Amino acid sequence: MHRRAILKSGSALVSALSATKLGYLHALDQFSEDAVRVEAVKRYRSQIGIQLYTLRNEISSDLKGTIRAVADAGYQQVEPYGFPNADEMIAEAKACGLAVNSTHFAWDSVVDPSRKDVPSFEAILDSAAKHGLTHLVIPYLQGEVRETLDDYRQLCDRFNQAAEKASDAGIQLAYHNHAFEFEPKENGVCGFDIMMDRFSAAMKFEVDVFWVEVGGRRAADLVRSLAGRVSQLHLKDLNASVETPNFGSIPNEAFEEIGDGKIEMLPILEAALDAKVQHCHVEQDHSPHPVKSIQQSKIFLNGLG
Repeated sequence: MHRRAILKSGSALVSALSATKLGYLHALDQFSEDAVRVEAVKRYRSQIGIQLYTLRNEISSDLKGTIRAVADAGYQQVEPYGFPNADEMIAEAKACGLAVNSTHFAWDSVVDPSRKDVPSFEAILDSAAKHGLTHLVIPYLQGEVRETLDDYRQLCDRFNQAAEKASDAGIQLAYHNHAFEFEPKENGVCGFDIMMDRFSAAMKFEVDVFWVEVGGRRAADLVRSLAGRVSQLHLKDLNASVETPNFGSIPNEAFEEIGDGKIEMLPILEAALDAKVQHCHVEQDHSPHPVKSIQQSKIFLNGLG
């Protein structure tokens, strides 16, 4: 064989080996990605929750029937609202075999502790402990308490103080975002930037992926960037026609059943696994037929992975 032919043959062999190696590495990467996806879906689907605010109207008219519908749809836990005035919701959920780990509560006990018409945070902690809760979530901030970055700094200090008290009681305190926290204020800095910078190690986030996307961020990226600082997620979907960012009001039609909107859930669940998120709860703020909506969202989650 001539030298040129030998070199050509050797070059072809090297190329073939390189292609084989690249193919193997690609297959290995794909296997790893698939394994992460399966683990993430299995982890959160096996204990998926529902934020009961989704079913507030139904609960007000038929508490027992509504909670039973949640269990029948395949949810494993519920997250009540309005705590400490949630005893019936919690009792009925437990009677239906649903776990209750977390609740939204009367936020002014932390935001404005000087108010006399709301229970003290200490009383809320006592009640939470009696119910066996492990998470408390600040669900909202009125406009007048979040006008400036200094307002957010003051709020963060109060949250941190409350988080230390909660931690002493064996309870995790977190803050649930909307879109307004992402609105740029002074020099492009937003309220959520202040929270990320100022929250203590004891204070966590309950990230609502819908509102993150409405606020102009990618939820999966945000969750991953907050690894170790996100205790729970709210999973909900956004109608594809909604333009973002939007820091004001949005129509009721913006809220979709999971799988019908433009938010990809698999990357979010994978990010949640990486970030060591403990619980995920489905929520849909508005729906003409809430029970059907939560059933549809659960069916979609059942098909993931």
